[in-house]
Amino acid sequence: MRTNICLSSASTLFVLEVCFSTEVSSRKFYPLYMGLLDHLLREQVSEKLSHIPLPSTRRSSSFPVASWERLLRAEISNPKTPVAVIMFRWKSHRHCDQECEDQPHKVKELRTSLAPLSGRNLQYCNDACLRRYLEARNWNVDKSKKMMEESLKWRSSFKPEEILWHEVAVEGETGKAFRANFRDRCGRTVLILRPGMQNTTALDNQMRHLVYLIENAILNLPQGQEQMSWLIDFTGWSLTNNVPIKSARETVNILQNHYPERLAIAFLYNPPRIFEAFWKIVKYFLDPKTMQKVKFVYPKNKDSVELMKSYFDMDNLPTELGGKANLKYDHEEFSRQMAQDDVKAAKFWSFDKHHTETNGYSAAGVGPKTECLAPPVTV
Repeated sequence: MRTNICLSSASTLFVLEVCFSTEVSSRKFYPLYMGLLDHLLREQVSEKLSHIPLPSTRRSSSFPVASWERLLRAEISNPKTPVAVIMFRWKSHRHCDQECEDQPHKVKELRTSLAPLSGRNLQYCNDACLRRYLEARNWNVDKSKKMMEESLKWRSSFKPEEILWHEVAVEGETGKAFRANFRDRCGRTVLILRPGMQNTTALDNQMRHLVYLIENAILNLPQGQEQMSWLIDFTGWSLTNNVPIKSARETVNILQNHYPERLAIAFLYNPPRIFEAFWKIVKYFLDPKTMQKVKFVYPKNKDSVELMKSYFDMDNLPTELGGKANLKYDHEEFSRQMAQDDVKAAKFWSFDKHHTETNGYSAAGVGPKTECLAPPVTV
């Protein structure tokens, strides 16, 4: 498991990146690691914390940070410690502040470097969008420009905002992919994918269906939220109904290159052992940033289940994904809701002079109030 922590004190920003095996929790490194975290949290110097399933046991926080650091360094030097990668980095707040101050200039520089924009391209390329492309390319303006230009070219030919539900509805008849009727704990839209329920063979329409759902998920993001979560349920998956490599590669290409920084997390729930061979091929298509967002969850692996619980209320999750909700996909109801969203999307992309930029580009303020929809769930 890889963990990134960003912690700040009055004088420094402390970044710790850890990659360790699942059995590390039973070793003494984990209490030391959590002790440092606990101390910093108690001292209220935590700036950002992600992907950390906090244990319920109490830990001593009497040691100062420097002492914890020395203990951690000593443990790192122990060859018996099951740690694959440990990296410490310190940056002065002056350096971090400089980076933050440079970001608006980078956004402006990227906008200036692009050819004059008009119509939907201008609407698409708001500041939030430019920031996502810059983030995806580590704030390198030249690389971000190239990525943005390729996306604009793709959007010009693929026309994702013009896809209507009735054009791809056949793809969704089995419920192989749909927007869930709940959000994660951060308010993000959730897409549920069930590759074991594949019902078509035409790659082009499969990709149009996926893009439609991504656009719809973005359209229904709450104000201030830019990312979505994916839940991939492997119930019924087998080699006979396996997604072709070409389809998986195209999915990765679209998500990484044309929707950068839109994915917050993707949980692959209980994939069978035979999936490992398929995954060994697919993972080579993923860039490092996307790779870190993919998490495997196994019902018998407590750490992975706890990580999933940190993102989702188990009362909302369907039983197939380890939750408590009895979810039954209703294609007719989902289609009705998608038809309503098509009207909202058409209004959003109609160049309404009064639309406001919120999360680059949610339609949270466009049309009727968003339903946290589809499909009906009974408990």
